[in-house]
Parts: sequence; C-alpha cells; structure tokens
Amino acid sequence: MHMPAEVATEIDEGGGSRPDVVWIDNAVLRLGFVPALGGRLLSMRMRGQELLWRNASLLDDALHPVGSHVPEPVSGAMSLWNNYGGDKTWPAPQGWSASTEWAGPPDPVLDSGYYDWTVDRTDKSTTVTMTSGHDPRTGLTVTRAVSVTRGQSAYDVHLSAQNTSENNVRWALWNVTQRAGGEPGSGGVDIGIEPGDHRTVELAVGTGAPRVDTLGTDRLHVAHQDVVGKVGVPGASGWLAHSAFGTTATQTFTVDPTAEYPDQGSRVEVWMEHPLTHPITHLGGLHPSARIVEIELLGPSTALAPGDRTDYRYRSGVSEGSGDVRAVTSVGHWEGDDRFCSYISGHLVVDGEAVASVRAGDALTIAVVGDVMLRDHTGTDYDVTPARKDTP
Repeated sequence: MHMPAEVATEIDEGGGSRPDVVWIDNAVLRLGFVPALGGRLLSMRMRGQELLWRNASLLDDALHPVGSHVPEPVSGAMSLWNNYGGDKTWPAPQGWSASTEWAGPPDPVLDSGYYDWTVDRTDKSTTVTMTSGHDPRTGLTVTRAVSVTRGQSAYDVHLSAQNTSENNVRWALWNVTQRAGGEPGSGGVDIGIEPGDHRTVELAVGTGAPRVDTLGTDRLHVAHQDVVGKVGVPGASGWLAHSAFGTTATQTFTVDPTAEYPDQGSRVEVWMEHPLTHPITHLGGLHPSARIVEIELLGPSTALAPGDRTDYRYRSGVSEGSGDVRAVTSVGHWEGDDRFCSYISGHLVVDGEAVASVRAGDALTIAVVGDVMLRDHTGTDYDVTPARKDTP
C-alpha cells in the first residue's frame, strides 16, 4: 500500500477587512481556519463535501466575508451575535446572572476576537495553533491546537484555558461544533453512555427540549427534530456521533468519573435549532434561520489560581455512511454490527487473517465473528473489536 500524501498548507492572506484564512489538506480532509474570528475551524471537507455548518450570509466558500459584512469583535445581546458556524471553544458554565458564568455569545474576545496563530509541521502531521487574547471577563486565555495526520479522515484537538488574571477563577472548557441538521426523523446524534445511566437534563430551552430516545443500556439517540433547545448528558462515556446527509462525524474524549462537570453534571450537550418566523425573546432575541445541530463537549469544572491552566483533548473522525452508530474507536466506528467506517487506510484483520482492505473515509460491510483489528500501512494493529450489538 502506498504511503499517504503529504499534508499541504495554504495561507490565504487577508487585506483590509478580510482576515487571514489557513487551509491544511491531507488528501482526504481539507480544513479551513479563520483565527481572527474567535479561533474558529470553519470548514471541514472530505473529498469536496462540506461537513460543518457555516453561515453563508456572512462567509463564502473561501471563508471570506460576504458583501458588506465586516468581521469585528461583538458584544451585547444574543440578537447581535454573528454566528459564523464551524467549531469553536468557549468557557462554561454559560449564563448572565453572575460573574462566575460566561455571558456569551456574543463575546468580544473568546468568541469574536482575534487569535494569534502558528503552523507547525513534522514529516507526518501539521498543527494549527490559535491563541486568544486575555479575556478580562473570565480571566482566561484560550488556546486551540488542531492536528492533521497525512492520509487520515480524522483530526486531533488539544484545548487549554489558562488563568492570565490576578484572581482565582473556576471554569470548564466547552467545545461547540456546528453541523447542518437533517429533516426531522432522519439521522441525528448517537451518544455512548455509562451502562444504565440514561440521565438527561433540559438546558437553554427555546421552543422545547430535544427528545431523547434510549437505545439499550449504553446509548442514547437524539433524532433530528424541529425544536430550539438543548439537552445535557451527565452519563456520557466518551464518544458521540452525528449522522446526516450520507456522512457521520464522531468525537472521542476522556471523561473523569470523579470530577464535577457544569450544567448539572453534563459531559456532552446537544443543541438543535430550525428556522423560526420570529426571534425568541427569552433567549436574548436569538432568531434561528437554519437547521443546525451543535455537538458539544464539556470538560470538568476546574479551580484555577493565577497562572494555572486546564486542558481537554478530543479526536474527531469522519466517514461516509449515516446509519446506526453502535461503537466508536480512535480509528473508525461501527454502524450496526457488520459495517465498519474507517478513518485510516489499511486492512481489516479478523482472528489474525487480513480479510479486506479499507480506505480512510470509507465504509465496509463485513461478516464478523471473532476479534477485529485494523492494520495500517506500517503494519501497526488497532483493536476495533468493541461490542457492536445492542445491549437490552
């Protein structure tokens, strides 16, 4: 099998009111960043198909401002927020009643402010690192580092928040990824949970809280639905998957069962919205104009003395297919008990025998009886055996 292509980097230098755009491309995924817009990842394309939601009335396909729109820091009511879309990092908990809550978005530093950025390369990967300015409201400086390895349909994210103030603060990292929502009843979000822990909490209810369905003992499902609101999942076990329009994007992360999480213990949150004819007064005038699904990861609430920092890491993989996600690993996920969707190229090995080749971003239906490994081009084996059948 041939070595994967090198990771290419392109810098689209801005001018005037147009911010810089950074693109990295590993021949499977193409990621586009606009550091000046709150350190956002604003495009993720797999073989040309866009996998993130972006506000087309504000940014075009090249991630340049549309028409007379001038990107600039914004503060005030929710009705003033420029929701560019994409993937960004905020502090939690969110709220407007106390200084211990983050009163955004909008927010002129962490959400819509300029982030310094660098690009670092090795012979196998490229990392874009974006760092905010000091935010006087929270006391934090936030850093987002996104790494792509050549030939993979996955990327790795390292988030950190440092207390750059002179006071003690307490915050959690909160990563928000926006994807286009499907028609009601199609696809949706699957969430792995600790066995038997089906707890959910209603959060930020606009027109209602999303309905959550139980799938056996170890999964929850939030189908696409016309509702504006959020649900939190305290028992999330370390993976989620959003399926829509023929593709699935997953996120894997580590949970700390001994830690305290914000929003009534939520480790994962799902926000859904759909077009409304009028704004929602009790949500600050928010006026949804598109079907959007936010898949949100939260880290533990952490007390930070001056100079201290908190870190959070996750891995996102994407592939074709939009079926029933049963289990997710770092190198692929299972739809049902016989369809493997891979994030790296290699061979599936069943009970020690290579039975089929698979390409990064593709799905393969295979009859499985015993243990399954994914062997990459270097001969490294990854265990992808996790249980794929529903547990009643």
